[in-house]
Amino acid sequence: MTLTKNKMVREVGRRTRLKNRDVQTMLEALIEVWTEELVDGSGRIELEGLFVIEVQTIRHAANRLLPERRFRQISVRVSKGIKSRL
Repeated sequence: MTLTKNKMVREVGRRTRLKNRDVQTMLEALIEVWTEELVDGSGRIELEGLFVIEVQTIRHAANRLLPERRFRQISVRVSKGIKSRL
C-alpha cells in the first residue's frame, strides 16, 4: 500500500476530527517549509524519533584537466527506533 497525500489527509482528519481541508492546508504548509529549508536554509530537517533529512554538498573532480564540480545530494536517515521496528 502507498500512503499518498490524500490518504494522509483523510487519516489525520479522522484521528484528530479536524476538517480535511484544514489538515490539507497544514500538510501543504509543512511541505513548503521543509522544501524552503532544504533548498535555502541549513539543509537539515530533524524529527526526533522518526528521521533526519539533510542536504550534503559533494565535490567531484573527474581529473586534473576538468574543473571541480559540486553536487547537492539529499540523505535520509531513520531513527534507531524505526530501524528496529522495520
